[in-house]
Amino acid sequence: MRFALCSCLMFFAFACASPDETAMPSTEDIREKASELMRREDVKGLAVAVIDGENVRDVMSFGFRNVERKESLETDTIMYGASLTKAAFTYMVLQLVDEGLVDLDRPIADYLDKPIPEYEGWESLEGDEDWRLVTPRHVFTHTTGLHNLRYFEPDMDLKFHFKPGEAYAYSGEGFWLAQLMLEEGLGLNVKEEMQRRMFDRFDMPKTSMQWREDFAENLADGYAMDGSFEPHDERSNVAAAGSMDTTIADQAKMWRGMLNGEGLSKEMRAEWVRGQFPIRTAQKFPTIQNFDTHDDRGEPIALSAGLGVESWNGPKGVNFAKGGHNDWTGNIVICQEAEKRCLVLLSNSVRAEIIYPELMKFVLGETNYPWWWTYSELHDQE
Repeated sequence: MRFALCSCLMFFAFACASPDETAMPSTEDIREKASELMRREDVKGLAVAVIDGENVRDVMSFGFRNVERKESLETDTIMYGASLTKAAFTYMVLQLVDEGLVDLDRPIADYLDKPIPEYEGWESLEGDEDWRLVTPRHVFTHTTGLHNLRYFEPDMDLKFHFKPGEAYAYSGEGFWLAQLMLEEGLGLNVKEEMQRRMFDRFDMPKTSMQWREDFAENLADGYAMDGSFEPHDERSNVAAAGSMDTTIADQAKMWRGMLNGEGLSKEMRAEWVRGQFPIRTAQKFPTIQNFDTHDDRGEPIALSAGLGVESWNGPKGVNFAKGGHNDWTGNIVICQEAEKRCLVLLSNSVRAEIIYPELMKFVLGETNYPWWWTYSELHDQE
């Protein structure tokens, strides 16, 4: 009788579980794995969040925010969001699209009172009429034709390297153009809109597009690949391309909300992650130098630009991701649409990027994420 009862309970448990749902490792197992990988690769600090459906399952931190002073990295430590800002900004603008204030396919120039080259900082585009063609969709799919940053151009003179919409080349400058559209064309304050539509909406009290003095009390400094120290930059300018300071606790709430489409119509949430432009570049960086160098490894997984994110086909359907990087920062978020799961990883030590493929696979299983494209110098799979 006892055997029969146990058999029935086991059958019931298996029957209730989705046959396609993959069990994630426990919180303790993730903690042990992350600690092991950090020791192996000398990663100074790491923050991790696991999102499962409508819930933030785990928020945890490891290592140091400042090694020299032996100050621990905590879940409420202020960390640099880097280009994760682009995903948050895009999601905010999509709310404006839902409200009819922005049209993804209307040229940005149409929103402005004067030609783009007449605005401060855009003078070098004078004589190149391609500025008339750039739309918000071009910005969010990185198909504007502008360099990633003007600092990479000779004399910092911006120019179009191809006609908007013709190729993929990651561009932070495009996001500056979208910010110009909102501020000069629609009269919106990007800092206030991000605060109201994103940070307040998702209950993110320690996130801002601009430096706050209270951040200094619990701040993560940065560490380069060789372990050298770099103090956290106090970003005084609001930049849609990457000025967000945040915490892992706040990022967990933001990505949970975005994963579940909060603040967007069902149609716009689907549009956000839909693959809109194929990515066939051999690697993400450098951008303009390789925008016409194709690699067919992305084609089987349909690697594409969504709106402010990258989209591709995983073993169980569409996945999407966004990274954030500089010489002292390594951030990445990968989300699985079918299982409604995300893993959010923030680090003040760029060496963390070495361990991300293994840690992602441990938590989420195989995702088919193109590490060869994102971290080509670290993870050459040829």
